[in-house]
Amino acid sequence: MDVRLPKPASDETLRRAEALDALDAVLPFGRRDFLAEILTDDDVETLRHLAREGLGENSLRALASDLGYLEAWCRAATGSSLPWPAPEPLLLKFVAHHLWDAVRRETDPAHGMPEDVAAILRDADLLRIDGPHAPNTVRRRLSSWSTLTAWRGLKGKFNAPGLRSALKLAVRATARPRTRKSRKAVTADVLSALLQTCAGERLVDVRDRALLLVAFASGGRRRSEVASLRVEQLIEQDPVHADPKELDAPRLPCLSIHLGRTKTTDSDDEASVLLIGRPVAALKEWLERARIVEGAVFRGIDRWGHLERRALTPQAVNLILKRRVAAAGLDPTLFSAHGLRSGYLTETARRGIPLPEAMQQSQHKSIAQASRYYNDAERQLGRAARLIL
Repeated sequence: MDVRLPKPASDETLRRAEALDALDAVLPFGRRDFLAEILTDDDVETLRHLAREGLGENSLRALASDLGYLEAWCRAATGSSLPWPAPEPLLLKFVAHHLWDAVRRETDPAHGMPEDVAAILRDADLLRIDGPHAPNTVRRRLSSWSTLTAWRGLKGKFNAPGLRSALKLAVRATARPRTRKSRKAVTADVLSALLQTCAGERLVDVRDRALLLVAFASGGRRRSEVASLRVEQLIEQDPVHADPKELDAPRLPCLSIHLGRTKTTDSDDEASVLLIGRPVAALKEWLERARIVEGAVFRGIDRWGHLERRALTPQAVNLILKRRVAAAGLDPTLFSAHGLRSGYLTETARRGIPLPEAMQQSQHKSIAQASRYYNDAERQLGRAARLIL
């Protein structure tokens, strides 16, 4: 099958690109024109409807990206646009093309995604791996597919027994080890090394110092939460004692951050976390130096050191951390912004802070998820793995 993705510059493509202009702040940088080539008019209208309904920017960005991939894959695999609702055989084909047994592929070239389909997706820079996809990626795209189907007022076959069984068997066949979003955690010692790299007085140093301290000390906030943080979420609190058990202990500045809607909370929730001491001082220094009194807290700084009006993107937060990791002489491929979140919980475990208290600050909803970091820390500090040294 020789199916190629549509070329730009047609009247329909230009019209869809203009319709996507309203989502310019949400869509991945530089992807608007590409999505306009791939998506149908109905796809674009669905995304605009979701934006009007107030769907979170990160969720909408993920849906747009997944929809673009699904449309491109369907055209490459079937020669037609994505049907709504998708029939069960098409869903099964999607699973078969993305989750397969690499060992079987060596003796059966027809197993998995056909090479002509893979070549089309590679040409469009949508396929960057040679092996099967991560199960979580496939599940997420199926979930996005299901969500978009429901938003169109249709019922799909996403809960069909055949699909569930095929997905379970395919995941078992791929036998991929579970990987973390950041291979290494940004624990207190790593954070200290990163802060040494931004100990100067340049505006970018002041910003990065505040960003790292706030993200870590506020419970390991996600990069999307750091990027979307606004001055209006910061509430000044009365100073608190450095040691709550010592009334004569010095008092430290205190701020609360009202989180609003996050990955695990709703906008109606009154979730908040505290910042105490050094992170508060660093944040205030940044706001004063940058003369920020409203709007986005963390913003871009151009090559000449000038402050930009737009907030940092989540991707920019990740790049800032990686640049500081490299400057500290560490391997940036081992760390990502999520390492601040895992590092916070790992550090609380090392210091013997009870898990429920740590979860109040990290805002983890799942004890099982949060306790993984505790279990890892306890195993590294324990004697069970030290019988033979």
